[in-house]
Amino acid sequence: MRIRPLAALIPLSLALAAAPAFAEENIDKVFGGITAEAGREYGSLSSVNGGITVREGASVRKAETVNGGISIEANASVGDAETVNGGIRLDDGASARNLEAVNGAVKMGRNARVEEDVETVNGGVRTQAGVVIGGDVENVNGSIHLEGAEVGGKVVTTNGDITLEGATVRGGLAVLKPSSGWWSSKRNRLPRIVIGAGSVVGGELVFEHEVELYVHPDAKVGKQSGVSPKMIDSPDAPRKD
Repeated sequence: MRIRPLAALIPLSLALAAAPAFAEENIDKVFGGITAEAGREYGSLSSVNGGITVREGASVRKAETVNGGISIEANASVGDAETVNGGIRLDDGASARNLEAVNGAVKMGRNARVEEDVETVNGGVRTQAGVVIGGDVENVNGSIHLEGAEVGGKVVTTNGDITLEGATVRGGLAVLKPSSGWWSSKRNRLPRIVIGAGSVVGGELVFEHEVELYVHPDAKVGKQSGVSPKMIDSPDAPRKD
């Protein structure tokens, strides 16, 4: 996982806030949110304490914040979107190169596009129909729910659930072994992996610790390796507790 803390933004933003603005397309703040207006082009948008909103049809090279969410409205585009404490939302038809969050969820609307990876540490990932992600989808804690999406890389979690509903994952699926700091032997619930009807996992299914696994008869999956999963035998995908 490539996620890195954005605390380095703080001294940089303080310095930039005190300096004159030489390019109006670059906006840097310590306090307060930033809005990229509809239909306009921007370079870097950076805030320490505030969210970032990219209005419909706007184009932003990079958006990053420490404390705040990032909202990318319909048909807008962003290069890299990064936040520490906050979620990221792509509305219908929006696009980005990479999405990274530490404490927050990632939600993607219909036909949204991410060229490379979607990554979060403590937060879920949820897509609607028509979403295309070129790289990996990865988290540590939180559910990953892909509905009608196409993922060019892998789907990876450590402690979270994974649900595929009519989704295609070309690079495989993995549940990684937690480090000692993330795992407790007193856990009373296993991660639940649901590969629903019409879903395809083109690569290998790797389980480094025990999970509950449900594979619909109409789904297609690759070979499995690692810890043997607990298979669930039922006509429908199990509901979460």
